[in-house]
Amino acid sequence: MGWKARLRLVASAAALLGTAQAARAAEARQESAGKLADGSEAQAITLKAANGVSARVLSYGATLQSLMVPGRTGKPADILLGYDDVQSYEKRPNYFGVTVGRYANRIAGGAFTLDGKAYQLPLNDKTNSLHGGFKGFDKQNWKVVTVKSGPVASVTLSHVSPDGDQGYPGTLTTRVTYSLDEKGNLGITFEAETDKPTIVNMTNHALFNMAGEGSPMGAMGQRLTIPASTYTPVDARLIPTGELRKVAGTVFDFRAPKRIVDGLRDGTDEQIRFGRGYDHNFALDKGQTATPQLAARLVDPASGRMLEVLTTEPGVQFYTGNFLDGTLAGKGGHLYRMGDGIALEPQKFPDAPNQPGFLPARVDPGKPYRHVMIFRVGTAPKAK
Repeated sequence: MGWKARLRLVASAAALLGTAQAARAAEARQESAGKLADGSEAQAITLKAANGVSARVLSYGATLQSLMVPGRTGKPADILLGYDDVQSYEKRPNYFGVTVGRYANRIAGGAFTLDGKAYQLPLNDKTNSLHGGFKGFDKQNWKVVTVKSGPVASVTLSHVSPDGDQGYPGTLTTRVTYSLDEKGNLGITFEAETDKPTIVNMTNHALFNMAGEGSPMGAMGQRLTIPASTYTPVDARLIPTGELRKVAGTVFDFRAPKRIVDGLRDGTDEQIRFGRGYDHNFALDKGQTATPQLAARLVDPASGRMLEVLTTEPGVQFYTGNFLDGTLAGKGGHLYRMGDGIALEPQKFPDAPNQPGFLPARVDPGKPYRHVMIFRVGTAPKAK
């Protein structure tokens, strides 16, 4: 074979390899999601992997609107509760898939002290502050910074929270990056920098149903694993008491896979009565880690769809949608009820600024906040 023929062969092989790599690459596409009440335009970014997994992100609330996942037979389903249009997220807020902050979960009395100075936050949860206040990160139209396709498709969004916003000190510059790789792993990275000492605890508030949102039987028959030997019990206000209580011998023991429904209505446990179901933080055995490690695994036995939640944070809030009462029409007009989806929210512990025994949520100038979490989806083998 002459050298010219060899060159043509090499060029042809390189072209074929490039085509194969392009076919495997994940894609990112941006489009308008429509107008918000103030006239501004929301954006929608779709990330799509070659294996059929796709995610749709809205700039409003830096929201994960949908996550399409194939089942054992290859049939895809959207595993996230939510709305079909961005206007519903604005008009009927319910934290579906949103980025929550500045502080996810509850702060008792909406009050905390930092360096001897007292701060008061809005009481948007009866006597507590919840998920950053009346106008937290979930109610902001974030700026789309970058949208990229490639071996990892991604979108980065940013938002600046001014000093005093919802009562929090310091100007906080935040970024959220959603990234989808060729295997269908969806990473979410939260980053924040402040110009004065403050507290930060950001997470995603997706509600999952691995059978597909709106499925008639809900999510309660699905099997959940949480690698945590202790959890943080709460009082009647759903504020942690400060105790780390062992899960052994209780309905809070998910160290081995267990159906969610098995302990959901156990009224003999005061904690289930307080939460109206599960609404509790689990102290992960791994603690806070430099790289994301397993926080929870959720499997739908029928479809085989499996979700693993990984995080660098020390806790995960498990919530069974207890305040969904059938009055909210979500995607496809489905009326969402308690148990139709569950939240698995990696986080610092609730009320950590007021609990000296919990890992602090303090962030200082020059020491940025960073939380990395991953939604790893796939299929589980069919039980024999």
